[in-house]
Amino acid sequence: MAGRRDALLSKDKAHSSLFFRSPIAAAVLVGVIVGCVFAFLFPHGLFFGPHHRKLKTRISHPQMVSSVACVLPEQVNVLKTDILAAREKNSELKKQVRSLMEKLRMAEQGKGHALEQVVVLGEKHKAGPFGTVKGLRTNPTVAPDESVNPRLAEILKDVAIYKELIVCLATYNVKEMLELWFTNIKKVGIPNYLVVALDSETEEFCKLNDVPVYRRDPDKYVDSVAKAGNNHAVSGLKFRILREFLQLGYGVILSDVDIVYLQNPFDHLYRDSDVESMSDGHNNMTAYGYNDVFDEPSMGWARYAHTMRIWVYNSGFFYIRPTIPSIELLDRVATRLSLDPKAWDQAVFNEELFFPSHPGYDGVYAAKRTMDMYLFMNSKVLFKTVRKNNSLKKLKPVIVHINYHPDKFERMKAVVDFYVNGKQDALDNFPDGSEW
Repeated sequence: MAGRRDALLSKDKAHSSLFFRSPIAAAVLVGVIVGCVFAFLFPHGLFFGPHHRKLKTRISHPQMVSSVACVLPEQVNVLKTDILAAREKNSELKKQVRSLMEKLRMAEQGKGHALEQVVVLGEKHKAGPFGTVKGLRTNPTVAPDESVNPRLAEILKDVAIYKELIVCLATYNVKEMLELWFTNIKKVGIPNYLVVALDSETEEFCKLNDVPVYRRDPDKYVDSVAKAGNNHAVSGLKFRILREFLQLGYGVILSDVDIVYLQNPFDHLYRDSDVESMSDGHNNMTAYGYNDVFDEPSMGWARYAHTMRIWVYNSGFFYIRPTIPSIELLDRVATRLSLDPKAWDQAVFNEELFFPSHPGYDGVYAAKRTMDMYLFMNSKVLFKTVRKNNSLKKLKPVIVHINYHPDKFERMKAVVDFYVNGKQDALDNFPDGSEW
């Protein structure tokens, strides 16, 4: 046995020595060793990155493959449902927009005003407890339309403050009053005002005095009125010109040139009505309205008939909001004035604003507010009442409008002397009314 084992050992040694002496065998051995090293260092292969290894790992697990296959269809279904819901909502919104546009068109045509007002307000509401119910006072403003007058729109962006400004129409015939008008506006510190020049001379005059000015594009009707220089005709133009300001979405204080500014009027507006206007009234009754009893003795027991009276709004100073009723009011007044050159703009303005609907006539559904007669003062109140009352003389009005007297420029200067320069006797030498 020992001899056989020795023989085997000697045979193995002979084979191993022969293997190491063979270059082919050595190469095979080296290749095997290198392969083992690479297999140890790169178990997923030499040419595949981490992403492929992760993918391979995922694929190598059949349970994970099945779970991914289950999750993806559920997410897709959820997304499809969301997309369908969004499309339905978008379609519904488009319908609402079309519906609102149609309602606005009908409102502009004056059809079914009461029903349209309810629609604008949205859902119907139940009335509250007794004494707590208040009706709508403020109409919604219009959507601005800059295509109406792009040049004016750019000017107003620089001049207006909070979409509001004072507007005054002027010709060169009233140069002295215009200068006094804008001088006091500057003293008060009112930046948002604009002169609408009806001729080139007024435009140049404003530019020389650093006054915001706008000259309309050539217009046959406007230019003819400007050349004539008639005060009533120029006053009537304002209703036509104001329309563009309202269409552009701006609230406007329309001001005549015979007005002295002592405070900023925008600090004293309520903005709850379509029109806020100063009154031609001279006391509480005439300015704010009263019950006037008409006596007809021939009627016997029924001889007394009660009537409601109020003195007219002054069309030379009022604030107007950019609403549909406001624009309708301007259109009606401008139309009537163009058809009847002898009509007085103030009378037409009040008739359209106050006359109610009746058979054969639909009134303007514009909300209105009368301004405080001592803050927005006409010259009758000043010269007949205020200057003779020591208590009222201490009040400082917002504006004084010299509308009752023809000697406008002299009285305007006296108002400045009294309220601005402190000259206590500046108003004393003028009569209550006019001398002719």
